[in-house]
Amino acid sequence: MKPRQFRESLLGVQDNLYNFALTLTADRDDAKDLLQDTTLKALDNAEKFYDNVNFKGWLYTIMRNIFINNYRRHVRSQTVVDQTEDLYHLNLPQESGFDTPEGSYTYNEIMTVLNGFADEYKVPFKMHTEGYKYHEIAEKMGLPIGTVKSRIFFARQRLQLLLKDYKNAY
Repeated sequence: MKPRQFRESLLGVQDNLYNFALTLTADRDDAKDLLQDTTLKALDNAEKFYDNVNFKGWLYTIMRNIFINNYRRHVRSQTVVDQTEDLYHLNLPQESGFDTPEGSYTYNEIMTVLNGFADEYKVPFKMHTEGYKYHEIAEKMGLPIGTVKSRIFFARQRLQLLLKDYKNAY
């Protein structure tokens, strides 16, 4: 498909994609964001589309995958593991702490310490906190999954050791 024809076809199915986005998100603003993400991804990957493939189906698949990835990332960011005695943290109001200057300062300090790590530990740890699964990190880095898990574990341990003062201060 020629670039001009691709763009025209993409514009022609925007209403259908928006309706599909609404069924996935049940929110107009989120649906618009999902539609925009899908359109951008389709434009970025136009060369991967083959003429003998159902164009609308290809776009729906892109949208569905973006929605699923965003949902998984959101769920991971909302997961709290409370290992304190009597589940103290679960009984506190669920605030991230990043809205306050102190919360951002702590985040910036953590990132500064993490950026001091060697790439072999920093990269898998950051990817893991961004929501990538172990096998995805292993594929992208060309490493065995066990190596990825151990590097993330050691990075976490080292962060806890280097930032133990923060744990006691807050």
